[in-house]
Amino acid sequence: MGVEITTNHLTKSFGSRNIWTDVSLTLPPGEVSVLLGPSGTGKSVFLKSLIGLLRPEEGEIIIDGTDILKCSSSELYEIRKMFGVLFQDGALFGSMNLYDNTAFPLREHTKKKESEIRKITMEKLEMVGLIGAEDRLPGEISGGMRKRAGLARALVLDPQIMLVDEPDSGLDPVRTTYTTQLLIDINAQIDCTTLIVTHNINIVRTVPDNMGMLFLKRLVMMGPRELLLTSDEPVVKQFLTGSMIGPIGMSEEKDTAQMEAEAANVAAGHSAGGVELIEDIAPQMQPTPGMPERKGVARRKARVRQMLPSLPPKARAAILKDLGDEPLAAAVAAPTSVGAAPSLTKDGPTTAQVPIQRPAEFGGNDEPTGSYQIAPDVVDIGSTDQIPRYRD
Repeated sequence: MGVEITTNHLTKSFGSRNIWTDVSLTLPPGEVSVLLGPSGTGKSVFLKSLIGLLRPEEGEIIIDGTDILKCSSSELYEIRKMFGVLFQDGALFGSMNLYDNTAFPLREHTKKKESEIRKITMEKLEMVGLIGAEDRLPGEISGGMRKRAGLARALVLDPQIMLVDEPDSGLDPVRTTYTTQLLIDINAQIDCTTLIVTHNINIVRTVPDNMGMLFLKRLVMMGPRELLLTSDEPVVKQFLTGSMIGPIGMSEEKDTAQMEAEAANVAAGHSAGGVELIEDIAPQMQPTPGMPERKGVARRKARVRQMLPSLPPKARAAILKDLGDEPLAAAVAAPTSVGAAPSLTKDGPTTAQVPIQRPAEFGGNDEPTGSYQIAPDVVDIGSTDQIPRYRD
């Protein structure tokens, strides 16, 4: 089973250039999470920080109970063995064939006999569909095959954590789908904690259990996929629709005048590009028939049930629908008076004054965004003290 990863108040800079500040999140064990955001927001830097290749100036990175920013070099070496990493280009050795590339971590980090190495290596090559290509060099194969070879190499040490940097890089949409299906199948087989860094919207809509977004050097939001896919926050909605209208600009955030001018253009009938945000969330990608069920799914269901009282109504309704409770989902989605939020209890529907604010710096007006009342639930599933909100 995968392990939990938690970051607390991480800050990373290169000289005077700040990359991101105060990044706090949790990657639940065995679940698939996605970190998205515009280009240049430090997503790949975050991956490299998790594995210890880069060192943040402040904060904690706790992996299976150990803060890797405080541990010794020997402890960090052992923790790194828990990771499998798929880089954008596969990062294969050009002078080695696919077999030797895949076997390299076993030869480097274990004392296994060559017969054992061959057995494991061929198993991983078969897992990614490269049996028959093991004698070919990276320069002799397609980008998709190099990506799969890099994935095979990442798997040979049976990682508890998989880090995947831009799985669609250099691939056409069809082969991107095959690659992401492979990641889901691998998660089903080895139950590893998986983090995918991407700005591919199709991956975002169909693959993860959880999603987070970086923007303006901050972690804007992190939570179950339904939280971001149903969000009305301007920056999240703009990113998921690919529209030019919103806080995200070509090279940096926009000022108010630019945003107002663009909105006026749209009102005058000019296209803003992008697509409409579809209200119904696309079904999540499932393991290929014949694969084991993903163990992380059951753990996630139990976890999000506990989170339900803290989520906005659209996210709550989407989760309940996914859990198979359609009537309750419909009740949750119905708004009532401003400023109230539901409390699910075994005794019936109640309301509580829980503000869900949208700060002005992200396109809001610092006012509560709404409230809702729901039908009774069968159990008492928690408090309302973890409302997702933008960070200051």
